[in-house]
Amino acid sequence: MNRIRTITAAIVFLLAGTTLVHAQGAGIEWDILNQEVVELYQQGKYDRAVLVAQKALEVANENVGPDHPDVATSLNNLALLYDTQGDYAKAEPLYKRSLAIREKALGPDHPDVARSLNNLALLYDTQGDYAKAEPLFKRSLAISEKALGPDHPSVASSLNNLAVLYNTQGDFAKAEPLSKRSLAILEKALGPDHPDVATSLNNLAGLYRTQGDYATAEPLFKRSLAISEKALGPDHPDVAISLNNLAALYNTQGDYAKAEPLSKRSLAIWEKALGPDHPNVATSLENMAFLYRATKRDKEALELEKRAERIRAIKR
Repeated sequence: MNRIRTITAAIVFLLAGTTLVHAQGAGIEWDILNQEVVELYQQGKYDRAVLVAQKALEVANENVGPDHPDVATSLNNLALLYDTQGDYAKAEPLYKRSLAIREKALGPDHPDVARSLNNLALLYDTQGDYAKAEPLFKRSLAISEKALGPDHPSVASSLNNLAVLYNTQGDFAKAEPLSKRSLAILEKALGPDHPDVATSLNNLAGLYRTQGDYATAEPLFKRSLAISEKALGPDHPDVAISLNNLAALYNTQGDYAKAEPLSKRSLAIWEKALGPDHPNVATSLENMAFLYRATKRDKEALELEKRAERIRAIKR
């Protein structure tokens, strides 16, 4: 192992309902099911959420037909759940179908189209296909700014995600102002203790860590972790992201005594919430292996490295 991985957190769009222009929606049962999907997702209960999302999609198809925006909402939400679980092959066609329905039913400049573009772009970003992701992120941002105004949380989400893309590519000069603008909008619009603020803080901290500015990064990582734990509970997958990234910061600085318990807790949360073969689990295993190598525990490190390699080899 020769590198430490941090995880940048995207802001995704999980939709609770259809837009107001559609008076005849998919019905009360669909509304209830879809709200349950949102709640389960927010709680990190993804397996249960998939089952409910599949039922919601079935109900929407039966009640309003395959080309209604409510069907697009259900497709988006089911795709997002598969995406979160690392099942990208299932997620992509659902995202694309959701986008196509929205563009046809709502027009190319509707905010829901921007949300679909954002989520599809995130899928490509996660897979390292930055050439596909960037124009989708930019179109999503342009639509949101025009339709909702420059200070709307959806604009902040697009800014955050585009910043993550540039950070991943090492273009820090582009990433930093977008990340800062995203954080400022979210803090003003949602308050300082919202989970999306934690996400934005995490990503800004990651940008400073990558550039070696550890003194600036650490308090941002810590604030992100505190917000996530308070808002989402100690066992939520987003808490694991903050734990992993703070541990990575300490690993980079050689403070292994601080890093190890954070890494172990992060791994335990991800294994429980996402399953043993999720890419985030591989990230956690790789970071712990780095720590074990650095502290002369080569046998334990090799075991973790082999397990991580097996997870990385899974076709998704």
